[in-house]
Amino acid sequence: MTDRRIAVVGGGILGLAVARRLTQVLPGAQITVLEKEQDLATHQTGRNSGVVHAGLYYQPGSLKAQLCRRGVGMLKEFCAEHSVPYQEVGKLVVALHRDELGRLGDIADRAELNGVPDLRMVDGGGITDIEPHAVGVAALHSPHTAIVDFVAAAEAMASEILAAGGIVRRGFCVRSVERAGERVRIAGGHEQLEFDQLIVCAGLHSDIVARLAGDGDDPRIIPFRGEYYRLRDDRASLVKGLIYPVPDPRYPFLGVHLTRRFDGRVDLGPNAVLALAREGYRWRDVRAGEVREILAWPGFRALARRHWRTGVKELAGSLSKRLFVREARRYVPALSHRDVVPAPAGVRAQAVARDGSLVDDFRINRLGPVVAIRNAPSSGATSSLAIAEHVCDQLLDRRGP
Repeated sequence: MTDRRIAVVGGGILGLAVARRLTQVLPGAQITVLEKEQDLATHQTGRNSGVVHAGLYYQPGSLKAQLCRRGVGMLKEFCAEHSVPYQEVGKLVVALHRDELGRLGDIADRAELNGVPDLRMVDGGGITDIEPHAVGVAALHSPHTAIVDFVAAAEAMASEILAAGGIVRRGFCVRSVERAGERVRIAGGHEQLEFDQLIVCAGLHSDIVARLAGDGDDPRIIPFRGEYYRLRDDRASLVKGLIYPVPDPRYPFLGVHLTRRFDGRVDLGPNAVLALAREGYRWRDVRAGEVREILAWPGFRALARRHWRTGVKELAGSLSKRLFVREARRYVPALSHRDVVPAPAGVRAQAVARDGSLVDDFRINRLGPVVAIRNAPSSGATSSLAIAEHVCDQLLDRRGP
């Protein structure tokens, strides 16, 4: 259909990847991106660690595993075509003690099943060969794990959309969505727009927009702030690439790690503390209505009862610079709290089910003319181009993963 009109809500890297894909598969359609901010990629895309994940941790056969592995290759090719900074600096997942070796071996097995290339296990000496200031008894080395400028990638996608005749509307905050038969009416401010189809890529607000379009309330987005410190420039040489702990399998968070960024700076973090607003990047960012929504969700209350001890530990690290840096010093002992300065925080849109479980896999729902991405946390940015393929296949009733 050359006269089809499709809206994409969300101007982060995922929404832009979807809109770009639509201009490719439906060259005669009118594709419109609706972004509530004046700038693109200002939230999760612009405030994450900048890591292109290789697919080490994900359940083999899951949507996340499939789309991450495909997405890595697509993103690398896209960045080369558009001169976007992309560097394969490599990643070490470090076991500090022998009791972590079993979990490290499980990660290696998963990664191999997911098709992550050129993995190898190294001992303590092998760790220092790769990262001279790091310590551990063993580590899994992923040499092709990369870092990228995700904002530059998102802006390049927006340029392609505009060049193909698409529209990128900034400052358009969706207030209501009405499904009228096979059409969708979207209101924002004093304006109402009508489309044939809608794709929701609203990140931290994805569940709200999906509910406006008629979807259910499960899962609900719970915002977790990830705080960072940054090494002073004269200490950035302590880290050459990416140094990660062996993660706790009970949580989707990977723990405080050390990350070299595309511009040469090195960040420590993130932790994971409950944010008091969906865009709560600081402790003083509080929205009372959003806090009440969080507390009212049965899934959050179940989550808090189950994992309150971990929550207290994360809170302590948030309030104490020394405790925060102490976590990173376990892997790079030369670090000191005097070596770091505060860095911008991010907020992760974590979907929590009604029973209190953390939704790990990507969650994409189809509602007639609406496709809603309900959960796309890490590795969502890495997988964005592959998710876009998958979502467009759903929208066009094509067969996908």
